[in-house]
Amino acid sequence: MHLKEGCSLLLKVRKPSIPFVLSTNPVPNLKAENEEKSSVLKEADVLRRLKHEHDITLALEYFKSIANSKSFKHTPLTYQMMIEKLASEREMDCVQYLLQQMKLEGISCSEDLFISVISSYRRAGSSEQALKTFYRMQDFRVKPTVKIYNHILDALLDENRFQMISPIYSNMKKDGMEPNVFTYNILLKALCKNNRVDGAHKLLVEMSSKGCDPDEVSYTTLISSLCKLGKVKEARELANCFTPSVPVYNALINGVCKEYKFKGAFQLLDEMMNKGIDPNVISYTTIIKALSDAGNVELSLAVLAKMFARGCSPNLHTFTSLIKGFFLKGGSHEALDFWDRMIREGVVPNVVAYNALMHGLCSNRSWGDAVSVFNQMEGNGCCPNVRTYSALINGYAKAGDLDGASEVWNWMITHGCHPNVVAYTCMVDVLCRNSMFNQAYCLIENMQVENCPPNTVTFNTFIKGLCGSGRVDWAIKVFDQMGNSGCFPNTTTYNELLDSLLKDRRFEEAFGLVKDMEHRGIELNLVTYNTIIYGYCCAGMLGEALELLGKMVVKGTKPDAITVNIVIDAYCKQGKVNIAIQLMDRLSAGKWHPDIIAYTSLISGICTHIGVEEAIGYLRRMLSEGISPNVATWNVLVRHLFSNMGHSGAVQFLDASSMMQPKFVVLILTKEAGGQLLSVSSMGSPVERAI
Repeated sequence: MHLKEGCSLLLKVRKPSIPFVLSTNPVPNLKAENEEKSSVLKEADVLRRLKHEHDITLALEYFKSIANSKSFKHTPLTYQMMIEKLASEREMDCVQYLLQQMKLEGISCSEDLFISVISSYRRAGSSEQALKTFYRMQDFRVKPTVKIYNHILDALLDENRFQMISPIYSNMKKDGMEPNVFTYNILLKALCKNNRVDGAHKLLVEMSSKGCDPDEVSYTTLISSLCKLGKVKEARELANCFTPSVPVYNALINGVCKEYKFKGAFQLLDEMMNKGIDPNVISYTTIIKALSDAGNVELSLAVLAKMFARGCSPNLHTFTSLIKGFFLKGGSHEALDFWDRMIREGVVPNVVAYNALMHGLCSNRSWGDAVSVFNQMEGNGCCPNVRTYSALINGYAKAGDLDGASEVWNWMITHGCHPNVVAYTCMVDVLCRNSMFNQAYCLIENMQVENCPPNTVTFNTFIKGLCGSGRVDWAIKVFDQMGNSGCFPNTTTYNELLDSLLKDRRFEEAFGLVKDMEHRGIELNLVTYNTIIYGYCCAGMLGEALELLGKMVVKGTKPDAITVNIVIDAYCKQGKVNIAIQLMDRLSAGKWHPDIIAYTSLISGICTHIGVEEAIGYLRRMLSEGISPNVATWNVLVRHLFSNMGHSGAVQFLDASSMMQPKFVVLILTKEAGGQLLSVSSMGSPVERAI
């Protein structure tokens, strides 16, 4: 197996800027010379030529040629046309050069020209350059208006430069300009994106008091933010203050769906229709997605039917949500049927839809089908992304298929797709499943070099692999190194280490980890409690186990069957069988019902400390509850029967006891020398087990 190393991201080479010089000497150019001779160049002709020239290099050559000739002197409009064309191609160095040239030539600039340049910087993700351009306006004696202030505020908002928005807004007010509805909407978005909904609500009130009526965008912005923060009730109250529109209702529906309050979502749909407002595809898809994610895909289909009845056609997101929902419920055939239906209806899948399909197929262990979809995806011109590759690698990892995972990894690197932390973690997983721990560790180290640091899940995957193969000492070293990588252990990390240490009966180290968890304030979950309680019981510390059980209940973690079985087994092994019986009887009176493990532990304890006949009573109770004894249960009984009654007595007793369940026949085979149980037959089906 070989994974391609080195820089896995093909760095995008920045295309060289177009050389730009406006010289004072004429540049020989046949077209320019002809135009100079004819002396008929007009501003409209130059604008038309520049507008219809789609090649930016040819447009710039033409612009330079007439600038260096005597046939035409560029005007503010021709400069603006050229600047806007350059800005659309993100040739911002040339744009700045032309602005400087206009200043030198004393050509006036309009506010619209600066708006074009600022908008270009915003699209390029350079709000700092947009701000510098804004401040250059005074050099051109251009006085800003509310319009350009809105554009610069919007550019800062796009990059979440919240700390710079307030000073610009203050400058705007100092310049004597009153904000309009667009200004307020930008400020509302900024406050909401910064989770300052209280401030946004105050701004909404201020907006109205100053005679600027909030519009649909204003209300939708604030209501969406309230819903995202879980303040759906406040959002509903605000929506009642005006006539809600479809976007507002969609925000409310999204809010209640996130809280899994589907009844509220249906009520909102009915409310819309009662008010004569038609829900759109977003309204229905939001509910369908939430239901599918919650595993209620059947109700999603009912919403889909209602959607069709209202004449609303599903879109790509609708189909993708249903496909994911069916896969989640294990309905791979239904998911594939909906995929085929989507294609038949002319809905073109995107990379998100393909990823959902491939992830579902991999989850259902259909690796070959997932690879076929991957090939189909590329054939349809849909470029796979890192999530696509990660889904395939994860599928191969869960199957333990190292060759398949490595092939996809190398294919990803070859095609210039940089692996993310998910892809790395999946490769670490498959390497650990194949006991290639050195290679897995090297891959983790490589993540730091590739500027993709491992996270806690990555380390947990590696630690789990080490613990599963008995390399707990190495796992502890990795645990100690986690902080150096900027991530810290969580409950899962400790659970893996505790389980492994306790299995090795390294109690002191395990209980030291428990203290470390408490010191770090890491919450214990049910698995942690069960693991620690089991460890205390194995170490003969039943008091500590019961004390921890009490803390567990007080903190709201409900014990499960595993917890109860551990405690019953511990009581029985310490000879406190009566307490174990009382515990089982008390819990049986509630919702908990003893299983085969609980009964086997109790029967073993009764046989050891009370007597076999009493144990037979619990065997009868067990059978009456429909629980069939397994080999371990019979082993316990037979051992004690041999020790208490001898060979012949045990055979007679078992023959008689087999009448308790007519279909249950016990066959005892003994060696001549030792009377050792070789096999037990359950309902005529032999189960070999040497003791």
